[in-house]
Amino acid sequence: MADAFALGGRAALVTGAGNGIGAAVARAYARAGASVMVTDLDKDAAAAVAEGITAAGGVAASAALDVRDSDAAAQAASQAADLAGGTLHIVVNNAGAISPAMFSKMTPEAFEFVVGVHLGGTFTVSQAALPFLAQDGSGRIINVTSAAGLVGTIGQVNYGAAKAGVIGLTKSLAKELARKQVTVNAVAPLAATNMTENIRSNEKLAEMTLARIPLGRWADPEEIAATFVFFASDAASYITGQVLAVDGGTVI
Repeated sequence: MADAFALGGRAALVTGAGNGIGAAVARAYARAGASVMVTDLDKDAAAAVAEGITAAGGVAASAALDVRDSDAAAQAASQAADLAGGTLHIVVNNAGAISPAMFSKMTPEAFEFVVGVHLGGTFTVSQAALPFLAQDGSGRIINVTSAAGLVGTIGQVNYGAAKAGVIGLTKSLAKELARKQVTVNAVAPLAATNMTENIRSNEKLAEMTLARIPLGRWADPEEIAATFVFFASDAASYITGQVLAVDGGTVI
């Protein structure tokens, strides 16, 4: 049964992989046998993760990537596919950004920026990757959403709207790509990362957030990464169009 989770011979493209969940996913894929294209807006951060993977005996390359740039996304997808003889098997749309403000004070620029990165970036990278994606049942697109997209949030209507959009994109794309034997799923994680630092460093917000997590703690990104290995593997070959909350029970 362990072989069902093996990713040997497969190539993965992970966005926003310079730190946090993205970096943990890239490392987990490499440990499972995949060759990994590590991308991030921060070129040096992506390179550091890739170098760590190769130092541990894995196969990885890296590149700077603004997920809103269709030309750069196409190049990254091509480079990722080259890691496995021209075929790309796994795409993880993890790149994100925040620009919080109460709705009355949120600027159109802040709204469009966050939606553009999360929802627009997921669209752009997925579309760029499509020509390279395996159609033998091993093709995977795994998107990152959030509890904010499932139940809403306060002070980040741009983020909530973007993440709800990612869910709609995931479900629609799952139906469309099923004919190509490509599965599309989403993960809604909650972990101690740079993106949650503003909450975790605020005593009041941290206390309120922990009170909503039945397990009573923040996850380490490495805990979250295992779910991405599952969705990428043969163990999840008959799962598509689903959203899995990996958040300690926050959304039940």
